[in-house]
Amino acid sequence: MSQLISIFHTIVVMGIVLGFLILIHEFAHYAAAKYFGVRVEVFSIGFGKRLIGFRKGETDYRISMLPFGGYVKMSGENPMEDRSDDPGEFLNHPRWQRFAIALAGPAMNVFLAVALLTGVYMLHYEYPASADGPAVVGWVQPNTPAEKAGIQVGDKIVRVDDTANPTWEQVDVKAALNPNQPMKFSIDRNGTVLQESITPQPFGPNEYGAIGWVPKETSVTVTSVEPNMPAERAGLKVGDQILTANGQQIPALEALVEMLAKTKDQPLEITVLRKNEAAENKAKSAGPGADESGQKLTFTIKPVLAPSGATGEMRYRIGIASIPTKVVKLTLPDAFRHSLDDNKKSSFLILELLRKMAERKVSMRQVDGPIGIGSAVGAAAREKGWSPLLAITAAISLNLGIMNLLPIPILDGGVILLLFIETLMQKDINLAIKERIYQAAFVFLVLFAVMVIYNDIVKTLPGLTRFP
Repeated sequence: MSQLISIFHTIVVMGIVLGFLILIHEFAHYAAAKYFGVRVEVFSIGFGKRLIGFRKGETDYRISMLPFGGYVKMSGENPMEDRSDDPGEFLNHPRWQRFAIALAGPAMNVFLAVALLTGVYMLHYEYPASADGPAVVGWVQPNTPAEKAGIQVGDKIVRVDDTANPTWEQVDVKAALNPNQPMKFSIDRNGTVLQESITPQPFGPNEYGAIGWVPKETSVTVTSVEPNMPAERAGLKVGDQILTANGQQIPALEALVEMLAKTKDQPLEITVLRKNEAAENKAKSAGPGADESGQKLTFTIKPVLAPSGATGEMRYRIGIASIPTKVVKLTLPDAFRHSLDDNKKSSFLILELLRKMAERKVSMRQVDGPIGIGSAVGAAAREKGWSPLLAITAAISLNLGIMNLLPIPILDGGVILLLFIETLMQKDINLAIKERIYQAAFVFLVLFAVMVIYNDIVKTLPGLTRFP
């Protein structure tokens, strides 16, 4: 019953988020059209049969049967319809005005993404703790490209392809977008720079490229304890710093994951450092590693075979996570600057992903459809506070804006492309040709949608997430 409630909650939240973003998109088209004197016949909240509404001037404002999303119908926007000399029709306006109307929707989605992320960063700017330092390897997973290339704990990545002194974020993103593609790395090992060619292997349901190394951490600290799992029953708490497991030091959480894979359900003896509140506050104010005072505790924990993640494969786990992050509040100028930078990076990553898909260098599984998006929105809605949901809304808004700018007829980018071609030709494209272009584009989009949904269904099968 609880699972059905969770699914229903996810569907409702996803509908609200996507509906809001689509309405913002369509309102931008509406506002631009009205500004330039194009007659807007319908502004609808929802799709399908008209339920209620009112008419004001030339526009029918309505609520339709399917409440998710909306649309704007402009007079004379369909090139297949009979045209007249009516100045209120879309096609009778100058090309630059039609260009502005087409661009308004995607531009609004991009602006919204920047604004939402700025607001989030002013309240809660969270980033990986490893982002503050150099890309130093803290652990190498067995039977991975990193191990096969001879990478060792303590190696520092000083170059990846054409990026010098990369952060871990840059390394991970480049690897994720290059599965099965050789990458050039420069590795600093005790002052000696080694040149390595490493090929990331596809990993997980989305088949992102993975190399098999983990960032060096100042400590492995428990950031969450899963309810009704062995770690919680044994008494582990958030904030406990894991020192050893079965007498072996744990330099990274992945080391514990590998140990669990070998010891299976045998009892595990874990020693942690638990700081009291005064020591923890002192350590936070002095910086990482400044205060090692606290109480050493040892727990005997019996792992259980359980799913790794919501739809992950069965693994021996104790039910903890260690995702070291830092949280600060940014001023408005800093938040806006970080928002612009992050949205810019995300935009280029989306375009790079699309390019690599066209070149068949990455799998279609890297694209999430309704199920994947709904899962991400649902997970964000279940987290505390508004920041996670607003952040995922900003990401979806940016994706919606970028995807609508693709030069595919029917989409806004296709309208812009045809307007650009007509401007170069100094005349309109033949209507028969336009009709064939729109028909082909429609078929392409339908096939693409079917493929994305199919991949979504496939990815609901047990995945490969690593979570001890």
